[in-house]
Amino acid sequence: MKYYSTNKTVSEISLKEAVTKGLADDKGLFMPERIEAFPPSFFETIHQLSFQEIAFEVAKKFFGEDIPNDDLKTLVDDTLNFDCPIAHVNDNIFALELWHGPTLAFKDVGGRFMARLLGYFLQGNEEQVNVLVATSGDTGSAVANGFLGVPGIHVYVLYPKGLVSEIQEKQFTTLGQNITAIEVDGTFDDCQRLVKTAFLDEELKSQLTLTSANSINVARFLPQAFYYFNAYARLRERGLTEDLVVAVPSGNFGNLTAGLFGKKMGLPIKRFIAANNENDIVYNYLKTGQYEPRPSVATIANAMDVGDPSNFARILDLYDHSHEAIKAEMIGYRYSDAEIREVVKEVYHKYGYLTDPHGATAYKALDESLQDGEVGVFLETAHPAKFTETVEKIIGLGKVNLPEKLAAFMKGEKQTVPLSKDFEAFKKYLLAKS
Repeated sequence: MKYYSTNKTVSEISLKEAVTKGLADDKGLFMPERIEAFPPSFFETIHQLSFQEIAFEVAKKFFGEDIPNDDLKTLVDDTLNFDCPIAHVNDNIFALELWHGPTLAFKDVGGRFMARLLGYFLQGNEEQVNVLVATSGDTGSAVANGFLGVPGIHVYVLYPKGLVSEIQEKQFTTLGQNITAIEVDGTFDDCQRLVKTAFLDEELKSQLTLTSANSINVARFLPQAFYYFNAYARLRERGLTEDLVVAVPSGNFGNLTAGLFGKKMGLPIKRFIAANNENDIVYNYLKTGQYEPRPSVATIANAMDVGDPSNFARILDLYDHSHEAIKAEMIGYRYSDAEIREVVKEVYHKYGYLTDPHGATAYKALDESLQDGEVGVFLETAHPAKFTETVEKIIGLGKVNLPEKLAAFMKGEKQTVPLSKDFEAFKKYLLAKS
């Protein structure tokens, strides 16, 4: 299958080239030339398949023309050595728990798959590939751990100083080996700008092989469609798939975009909800039709602190830039920190379910919008223990138990390279490392 740029001013390229390049030369994001739908009969029996079997069927639609089935199945099975189950919260609302992977966040799915796919494509390649990734929280840990020890690849994780939780920071700053953490004196948007600018710099491109592991990379965001199909299958086991509504805590919009791809493939989802914090650029677009990015602001749902969501370009392309078509598929909600805190407290004390701040935004959106006869699923994108200080203050019941996986990271020693948000300083550093 060929991949084209959302800006449509450069030629289509192969999957291998799209994964290796990350960003198109015209600054656009890569999109598959077509989306293949499943027949309705697939969804009638999908509940008989495991998560891994479902993911393999979806992966074949995306990557089957480029990777032999046996190899693709190995990549999928190796990626998904954990589950993404649903949990009943109250009445007709369920949580899709995406924190059962090694770094306890949803990005383990895309990060691990991309690491394995890139490693597959680089077999026999003697040239080092440098992976650049900007993170506002969980992306850095998922990508770093996914690529840890992969031969021929060095990962540079750029993150905003003081704007990620201590646990998130420890998950990618304590690894060493082929992982370098760069602590940027700025915001997530500054980190993302440094990464995007690096891909377009001719001197860097002539001396280094660069790619991105943010959700701008097709190998990162497409696999996120896997768990939407799994959520439907697990609900079908319970006989609860009529009028399904899915709420997604949204920052850079890769997760929601993957869900929209699933719907285009025939997945029976009635509508999507984009749950925003105070970084409400897409929420405002849905209301006004005007897309007006602005600097991000810090919130307690820090992974959603994005002022110019990269993947919104894919959503616009998917619906031919039609505001009406996009509004027909998704609605938006936005919440302040105070409202998010109240939701975390209410859901815990009322139903005994502890959400993280991101999942809480999606829960509230469902709770406010579900109509009679609808079933709602919200994405619980990270284990609440990754935000212990915030969550403990909210629920007021002492310590949140720290899972063993997270406790192991906390014992490591932080190792970072401090840099300003100036691109020339970042460029100089990369060239010096080449």
